[in-house]
Amino acid sequence: NRCTHYKTRSGKVLKLNGPVRREIEERIQTLATRPLRCLALAVKETNTLEKSLKTFRDTEDDDDEEVISSSKDKNQKGKVSSNSDGTTLRNHPLLSDPSQYKNIESGLTLVGVVGIKDPARPEVAQSIIACRDAGIRVIMITGDAKDTAIAIAKDVNIFTQEDRNMPLLAFEGRDFFDKTIEEQLSLLSLQQNMVFCRAEPTDKQILIQLLQSQSEITAMTGDGVNDAPALQQAEIGIAMGITGTEVAKEASDIILAKDDFSTIVTAVEEGRRIYANMQSFICFLISCNIGEIFTILLSTLLGVPEPLTAMHLLWVNLVTDGPPATALGFNPPSPDLMLQKPRPKDEPIMTKWLLTRYCVTGFYVGLATVGIFVGHYLGEMKLTWGQLRNWSKCGDVWNPTSQASSCDDLFGKGRMLPQTLSLTTLVCMEMLKALSAVSVDASMLVVPPHRNPWLLLGVAVPFALHLVVLYSEFLGIPAFGESFGLVPLSLAHWKSVFLWSVPILLVDEVLKSIGRYLNGKKLQQQQQD
Repeated sequence: NRCTHYKTRSGKVLKLNGPVRREIEERIQTLATRPLRCLALAVKETNTLEKSLKTFRDTEDDDDEEVISSSKDKNQKGKVSSNSDGTTLRNHPLLSDPSQYKNIESGLTLVGVVGIKDPARPEVAQSIIACRDAGIRVIMITGDAKDTAIAIAKDVNIFTQEDRNMPLLAFEGRDFFDKTIEEQLSLLSLQQNMVFCRAEPTDKQILIQLLQSQSEITAMTGDGVNDAPALQQAEIGIAMGITGTEVAKEASDIILAKDDFSTIVTAVEEGRRIYANMQSFICFLISCNIGEIFTILLSTLLGVPEPLTAMHLLWVNLVTDGPPATALGFNPPSPDLMLQKPRPKDEPIMTKWLLTRYCVTGFYVGLATVGIFVGHYLGEMKLTWGQLRNWSKCGDVWNPTSQASSCDDLFGKGRMLPQTLSLTTLVCMEMLKALSAVSVDASMLVVPPHRNPWLLLGVAVPFALHLVVLYSEFLGIPAFGESFGLVPLSLAHWKSVFLWSVPILLVDEVLKSIGRYLNGKKLQQQQQD
């Protein structure tokens, strides 16, 4: 718009009329869609200068024609013209006043257009797809022309083939922010990737405020000084560690050691993995404790002897719970981790479904622990249900059968074997539960336990310690097992232990499948909304 003439290849200056102007604009649009960043080069001839500027001549070559280049940087380094008394051209009153630039930089002669290729990193396109799959919207804010910005957005998959069936959400800053607030919010609520071009620094802050008003969690990337206010305003400010200015780094929450968009995607995946592992850690401990609570509760309600002593519960909590729970912190990411939509910021780590799920598994843990205890008395010891419930009245109301010579053989020292069965069953179920917790929702067939070697070690060591206590008699330290009230188990006893403990895997797999169904249904509902 500031050019009135153009120069041909032969050097001839012609007037810039409508047809030529439209042809040049079409050429620029073609370059922009390739995409190339276009720079128009123009000069101002001496005969069109202000009268006071015409007297300036370059002291090194007075015979050359004096021209002034149109540039955004008026303080750029290079040779400047000067008059006879040494006053530099940039010190001229007209050039020292920024308000005069528009007048001086008018009536220019267009000499050409340059297209600059600034390609995105190869990994950016795949990273944008990963963001889309993860439910993360990408909004590009650039100073490029609209055609260039759209072409770049298509190259890096901000706009994909799926978006061709709908209008592309690409706006020049002034066009978008000239709309009413209601229109702006309506466009932002479409949950699609967007492009803003020819944007001013203040536009970024306004855009973040609009997104935050819709309860969106915003992450802003930037490297310049003018990005600092928006970096500070966003929930997560991300500055470039290599090209970023110190001001931008100070205003940000995260500084990238490698200026690469894929680094952000990797950080998102790692954050989700850490959160999922926290869920596995906490939920595993809670489900184990719920199982122990149900064990004591069921035995009390049924009126049978306690299947576990205080020493047994202490052994379980300190030795067999701790290492597996710690190892769960090293779980690998689930295959669908980056296919899940972002969770609400107010969602608790223990959701209602997870609490229900672990109450169900905890109930089975309690049922199995008490079940093998009761089954030993009813099966191997040949007691009736009424005798077992009235165990405290043994010798008064009823007398032992031929299987036991005295009540002490049943409920004194004789209780060590059924309690050993109960404790071993509880330990086995918790170890199996830990192996299943390698993923919160994915099946063990999809994410097998060996994906986390630390978990295998965390399960193997406590189980080996439990075996040492059980068979301490064969290791020459019988007092060790007796101090815990445990006795060695036979092969038949181990069969009973596995019959009661292994079904916990089936229970957990069924609950996981229900969880996946509920998550899929929730995702479909979100997409419909």
